[in-house]
Amino acid sequence: MTFGKKLKKLRTEGGLTQDELAEKIYVTRTAISKWESDRGYPNIDSLKAISKFFSVSIDALLSSDEVLTIAEEDHKQKEKRFKDLVYALLDLCIAMLLFLPFFAENNGVIRSVSLIALEGVQPYLKAAYFIVVSGTFLAGVLALALQNCQKAFWIKSKTDISLMLGTISVILFVISSQPYAAVFAFVLLLIKAFILIKHR
Repeated sequence: MTFGKKLKKLRTEGGLTQDELAEKIYVTRTAISKWESDRGYPNIDSLKAISKFFSVSIDALLSSDEVLTIAEEDHKQKEKRFKDLVYALLDLCIAMLLFLPFFAENNGVIRSVSLIALEGVQPYLKAAYFIVVSGTFLAGVLALALQNCQKAFWIKSKTDISLMLGTISVILFVISSQPYAAVFAFVLLLIKAFILIKHR
């Protein structure tokens, strides 16, 4: 008997609806439905909650193949969460450009200033710097705040948004001749690319 059938049997014998079971083990009704129809497995924490709630061992719930499948899925989820966390932190690091030095020439003298105090550049460029830095920082904040968001759009888009903003920042700083900011943004983008390749 599959895990899904065992779970459904335990639930119906306990006189519970999917909604009631979901509430008891702190998951959604959709998750219960998915598990009972053998379209997926719970993570380790949910599996422990099911085992405890019905007072059955995990071995009684799962076959050896199902245990391996759950362990693999749990490992993938942990890797994905780690990647998302690192991407968010790297996006937050872009705010350092507000304080790291830019080098500006004024009357033949090169001086170091932060992005906030940067003068002598076209207003549209300064606005573009702030938009890119603020947008990337906001993407990092959202990635941290929405770590548990299960919306398909967000799951598929957050990595792409982070990489796109990182690429735009590098291009912007390169074409506007801001080498230190460009190198900083490029290093952040390289780290993201390395993590993406490693976790594919």
